[in-house]
Amino acid sequence: MILQLFRRKSKANEAITLHIYENIVMAARQKYFYAQFQVPDTPLGRYEMLSLHLFLTLHRLKSDGVENKVLAALGQDLADEFFKDIDHSLREFGIGDQSVPKRMKKLARMFYGRVASYGIALDSHDRAALSAALARNIQPDLENWPQADDLCTYVFASRDHLSKLQDQDIAAGRLTFLNAEDLTSTVQIETA
Repeated sequence: MILQLFRRKSKANEAITLHIYENIVMAARQKYFYAQFQVPDTPLGRYEMLSLHLFLTLHRLKSDGVENKVLAALGQDLADEFFKDIDHSLREFGIGDQSVPKRMKKLARMFYGRVASYGIALDSHDRAALSAALARNIQPDLENWPQADDLCTYVFASRDHLSKLQDQDIAAGRLTFLNAEDLTSTVQIETA
């Protein structure tokens, strides 16, 4: 009987994790990023946007300064789901079983490198460093990517939006992202 209680809780946690992860994926797939911000609409470009939105979520889950075990566990579950999704995607692209672990290690190193550089820039409110990191990771072949600043604005606004969400709401699966198109329109109107 006790085991059934844990299984139910595990299923509930899994449903919350999957719901939040789906929101992360939907946010990363906003067409505006690819059409207006010139993010490459390629598997690697989509990986970058998914990584960015997962980073924003994980940053929020740990940002209170007080360790919340529920949110810490949720963060780990989301990271696990992300890497499970990446593994599945690699296999869908036809990458063989022998090559997947090597590629997963490389993608994991890339992800944690981004988490570090984005986190430092965001925590120090350094727009120039964040824009440079976004450009270096998302458009590495371009010398100048003007839309990096637009994406930087989105990241800072998303950080602020996520910080306003209550812990209990996030733990219940209620985590939302900004609409990039609405944000850009608002910023253009305010600065005009």
